[in-house]
Amino acid sequence: MAVAMETEGENHHIVKALNLLRSRICDTGFIFKDSPDGNYSKLKFMISSSVAEACNNSILLLGPRGSGKLAILDLVIQDLLLQYPDSISVVRLNGLLHSDDISAFKEIARQLCMEHQLLFSKAASFDDNSQFMVAVLKECGLAHKSVIFILDEFDLFAQGKQRLLYSLLDAMQSVSSQAVVLGISCRLVLGDNEINFTNQDNLTMQDADQLLEKRVRSRFSHRKLLFLPPSIEDSQRLLAHMLTLPIDLGLPSDYAVEFNKRVQNIIEDKKFKEIFNKYLNFDSSVKHLLRFLFYAVSHMDLQTGFLSRENFETAFSSIQRQPKLECLRKYKSIHDSFQTSDYYARNVCLRAFEHLIHRELICFSDNRGHSLSVQFRPVKLLISSGELYQGLKAYQSCP
Repeated sequence: MAVAMETEGENHHIVKALNLLRSRICDTGFIFKDSPDGNYSKLKFMISSSVAEACNNSILLLGPRGSGKLAILDLVIQDLLLQYPDSISVVRLNGLLHSDDISAFKEIARQLCMEHQLLFSKAASFDDNSQFMVAVLKECGLAHKSVIFILDEFDLFAQGKQRLLYSLLDAMQSVSSQAVVLGISCRLVLGDNEINFTNQDNLTMQDADQLLEKRVRSRFSHRKLLFLPPSIEDSQRLLAHMLTLPIDLGLPSDYAVEFNKRVQNIIEDKKFKEIFNKYLNFDSSVKHLLRFLFYAVSHMDLQTGFLSRENFETAFSSIQRQPKLECLRKYKSIHDSFQTSDYYARNVCLRAFEHLIHRELICFSDNRGHSLSVQFRPVKLLISSGELYQGLKAYQSCP
């Protein structure tokens, strides 16, 4: 028992360093508040100026899943609620749940009633809830209070008759109302180049705001904040930022200096760069980079108290074990049973195609074209290019 307690005491600074690194990786503030030119600062300025100047605003946050759109927005909202505790009210909707206008207005009414301590009526009609929202916006404007509407999966609200968006943006045209509409979407096309930010989204035609009807688009401010995947250099800087220990935080200075030196040596190591580049090709989003770092830090040697290249190799191999990739490997047996000697017959290819849909490796791009044959309906890939490459490597007979 005495030996165990002595060992724990000797490793106290190592455990403290490990806990610090883990807490950093889980702290969105430490990750996104660092850069004065980052999206956190830009978004906070946009919203805070709208609140302070009592003006209406609408902004789109566009970028791939895992790029930090919602995380940064939550940080900004938290800060503004502390800065303006009696001047902000927040309403959150998600297109996956509330894209139907009736359910959206009902949810808005429910949240506004809860915020202002009013009695919510489940039996209220669509028109009742719509008029209630407009009335509350006017009352909040007269009381110099801003209502912030957060519409996640914004492009899903831009389908159908778009009555919610029209009513909301039209109400904001009144000088007596005071609101900010924040749309969050993964749908974006830059110039002539289609940017497929996520395998779950159909991005083949327009930006999210271009889906808006003319009457809605004319009332939208068209302000956009892009959350693009970080470059290799940006990812390396973030990695160094996350893993560098402070010298003056209660850790032995010689240990912190040596730890930081070894981290820098790892980052500059040629083999590590190969691993890191493979990982970024696999998935370059901030969310998955943090997941990669958490895996590596969790494998740190508690005896030496230092990170090694092997920790990152272990993390990379662990992350590569994806369900879709395993599904691709299992699919090999089906592939072998369908393969002919020198060609793939049409009916065999069609059966293999249907298996891909059934196993959710691909899916139809939209719900249109039900009358068409399966082989003539557009589809999209539900796995990353890295997973596809790894899966194809397992097929010796694939060209």
